[in-house]
Amino acid sequence: MTVRIAVVGAGLIGRRHVEEIDACADAELAAVVDPFDAADEVAARYSVPRYATLAELFAAGRPDGVILATPNQLHVDGGLECVAAGVPVIVEKPIGDTVESATRLVEAGEAAGVPVLTGHHRNYSPIMARARETIRSGALGDLVAVNGTALFHKPDDYFTVGGGWRTQPGGGPILLNLIHEVNNLLSLVGDIVRVQAVTSNATRGFAVEDTAAMIFTFAGGALGTFLLSDTAASPRSWEQTSGENTSYDGFADEDCYHITGTRGSLSVPTMRLRVYEGERSWWAPLTSSVVDLDRSDPLANQIAHFAAVIRGEQQPICSGRDGLTTLKVVDAVVEAARTSRPVDVAR
Repeated sequence: MTVRIAVVGAGLIGRRHVEEIDACADAELAAVVDPFDAADEVAARYSVPRYATLAELFAAGRPDGVILATPNQLHVDGGLECVAAGVPVIVEKPIGDTVESATRLVEAGEAAGVPVLTGHHRNYSPIMARARETIRSGALGDLVAVNGTALFHKPDDYFTVGGGWRTQPGGGPILLNLIHEVNNLLSLVGDIVRVQAVTSNATRGFAVEDTAAMIFTFAGGALGTFLLSDTAASPRSWEQTSGENTSYDGFADEDCYHITGTRGSLSVPTMRLRVYEGERSWWAPLTSSVVDLDRSDPLANQIAHFAAVIRGEQQPICSGRDGLTTLKVVDAVVEAARTSRPVDVAR
């Protein structure tokens, strides 16, 4: 069964979703929803109607699914409209602009039995899938610690577009970039229950952080450290190491996550695995190997998975509640940095 999916928002990420729906054998584009006339060009290219609002879309005929690629502050209201119409929806990350509003959306979807997914597309990365599989196989033993980095340098003009809003609170890498990393760590290591954080704006001097250092306590007992900076001359970020976004210059020999357990360790995305085959001792050798994987486009995989969810064949890999959990951790990071105190993540 081919499912009909409408895309709401014809910006950069919305257009990428349109391309992947068009390329997917299990899905077809039903419509484009955007209030601006510029979206007519996108709709005409794929020979589908363009509606100004979700209400117009649903009045004309209900699609099988919707992808919301609208500004963050519109995510919850759009998601609630889809739930009320009984239409499964992928809500781009973050699932809401506040924990409270996102909770309303997630609970509404669960109460109505309508699938609500969060568009954390890295969940559909074959690298992440193999990393999760390796960890869950027990190859690393009991997880002990994880070290992560998102170190990159944003160009100066990044901060001048849009009236310079990225130089003000809310425009820094914690709210704009860390949410991707937190979702990855939750997927790999499990729930984060406590956060400590320190931030600095010493390099650029803006009213928002440019660098942050964090300590995470995971529910299973593992500890994690994470360094985040958008002013670092370093390629140790997912985009620059994974090779999944060809817009970035790739560094295939670098890692951005290192997960360690009582028997071994896994570096991601190089997938270098080192384990003790016998005695565990710093005097004993570690056996080294590279975990094999087949590469594919996470955004394309997300569309295929969404089609399977719509048909009732699969459960969401990244549900609305997963997106809410991610948002709660980032919210705790902001609070921990503000107060200079550990913050327990709301459960």
